[in-house]
Amino acid sequence: EAEKEGKIRNMFSSIAHRYDFLNRVLSLGIDKYWRRVAIREFSGLKDGIVLDVATGTGDVALEIVRSCHGVRRVLGVDFSENMLRLAKKKIEKYGYKEKIGLFLNNAQTLSFQDNEFDAALIAFGIRNVSDRQKGLSEMTRVLKKGGKMVILEFSRPDNRILRWSYYFYFLKILPVIGGFFSKMKSAYLYLPESVLNFPERDDFVSLMKKAGLKDVRYDILTFGVVAVYVGIK
Repeated sequence: EAEKEGKIRNMFSSIAHRYDFLNRVLSLGIDKYWRRVAIREFSGLKDGIVLDVATGTGDVALEIVRSCHGVRRVLGVDFSENMLRLAKKKIEKYGYKEKIGLFLNNAQTLSFQDNEFDAALIAFGIRNVSDRQKGLSEMTRVLKKGGKMVILEFSRPDNRILRWSYYFYFLKILPVIGGFFSKMKSAYLYLPESVLNFPERDDFVSLMKKAGLKDVRYDILTFGVVAVYVGIK
């Protein structure tokens, strides 16, 4: 498990400099819409503190403070120092360093007190946590009672034709484009592998419930390419 985690961390650190660009290109720009939909779940917060796990280069944290006026502060954590360096530059560039804090942290061993956050989110990161159940339990632990957890993650279309097209793009086209621009093809071979090995939606809902969340639901976006999972502590 430690070896797998180290490889994933090194991989993300290696592609950090092209991460934002490739997200836009490989998703045809739709990733911004997916993030906005997930963040809408926090629109009802008042004076809230949000934990953004696997914050990467800070796109989600920035979008939260821009669009959710009831959020007082966002704490973004990631296990890649390279990602956090880029996030820091971006946050300072847009003038949000007073509202967004960044911490080097592992999703499976969060260095925060119990019941500390009003909400928590992880966008396209839970599949990279080597022990997903442990990661979910840690995120639940740091949530206040009644706090909301939102998880945005790739899914698989239900329609057979769409699923075939999706697999073809993920397995044949994405690694070529990602490898060309990042100069690290292995990272973009890992991406489709991690998506295809991720649990089916109902199975993932069961993991969330096991972690201590209730009223768990999910909504599918873009014909099932991604899903937004929501649960309450």
